[in-house]
Amino acid sequence: MNYFEVTSLFKGKKETRVLKAPNKKDAITLAKMKIPGILLNIKVTSAPVEDQFHEFTQKFLKTIIKKKIDAKALIAAIRQLAVMTNAGISIHDSIIEVAKSSVDKELKKIFASINDDLNSGLSLTQAMMPFRNEVGDVTLALIELGESTGNMSESLEKLAEIMEEMEENRQKFKKAMRYPITVMVAIAIAFTILMVYVVPKFKEIFSKFKTELPLPTKILLFMENIIHNYGFYLLASIILTIVVVKYLLVNNEAFKHKFDRYILKVYLLGKISFYATMSRFTLVFTELIRSGIPIADALETSLLTLDNTYLKEKLSAVNVSVQRGVSLTEAFSETGLFEGMLIQMIRAGEQSGTLDKMLDKVTQYFKSRFNEIIDNISSYIEPILLGFIAAMVLLMALGIFLPMWDLAKAVKN
Repeated sequence: MNYFEVTSLFKGKKETRVLKAPNKKDAITLAKMKIPGILLNIKVTSAPVEDQFHEFTQKFLKTIIKKKIDAKALIAAIRQLAVMTNAGISIHDSIIEVAKSSVDKELKKIFASINDDLNSGLSLTQAMMPFRNEVGDVTLALIELGESTGNMSESLEKLAEIMEEMEENRQKFKKAMRYPITVMVAIAIAFTILMVYVVPKFKEIFSKFKTELPLPTKILLFMENIIHNYGFYLLASIILTIVVVKYLLVNNEAFKHKFDRYILKVYLLGKISFYATMSRFTLVFTELIRSGIPIADALETSLLTLDNTYLKEKLSAVNVSVQRGVSLTEAFSETGLFEGMLIQMIRAGEQSGTLDKMLDKVTQYFKSRFNEIIDNISSYIEPILLGFIAAMVLLMALGIFLPMWDLAKAVKN
């Protein structure tokens, strides 16, 4: 949101007010609705100090204490809207009914606020814009499609299907990660207990040794010293780091861009993020093309569904190239995100006039690759977990028993 200084003339007196709006066009519309008299001038201005502090506090608290909408409740609400609009009920009455019937308190508040904005003359897309983080960019993209094509019920039905597929992917990912996370937590707890209760007992014995301690023992004692003396600060720094990273991901575009680019290079997580993002992008793009939306407009709307800013930047170049007259095949090829086989399929679709069918096959390919990784995630992670467990056990064993063996040899001699 930007701040705009609005100067108006009302009853012969000049008045100046500050309004918040996404852009100048929306600021002018808002000023005409809220400020009486004649608008003289409107310009971008900086936010008042108290607003800057309040906004920072709100953003920080929102990052830490983020109220989430139940995904199933949102899908049910979208389904209900689709059925009601298909039956000829106005979107305004449909929103009121959904707000009444929703069991999710946060969702109920959102639809009540949307209803108020609809009453003030805003479109459904504009009314939902303040809740972008809650309802998601895919929702806004498909709602905008419904308003532009005049077929809201069909767009809402497609939106519900897309959201159900995305929720299914999220649940599959959570289920697949449950085992490795449980193992890692168990290892962390066991290691902490050993460091707090077991190693200190041996530390007293080792301190009486007059000889040089082996390297594994030194490493073990060093780790015990850090946990014993700085454990609280270590835990606090980890929590603070997580909070700061979450805040920067939400509020700092440059940091998020670097993070999104880096995450694509991380083992396993990079492929999961890539295939999930590309599957969602091509799914929405295919549905828009199938609905008869021009390629440039379909690309622009599909880009709204991307969370990864690095991939979004890459695919934004496709939109620029298409507007310059470059074919979709060449534009996609230049991004380096599509394999040769997929480029050939898109080229065949462009040449034969069956672009939507070929794009659907591309979507299925990305989806199948994502499902393959999720279904076999345990086999990818298990070697790493086993290696980590083996390393920890070996360190503990060598760190404790090597000095004991040296002591036994000394006594024997």
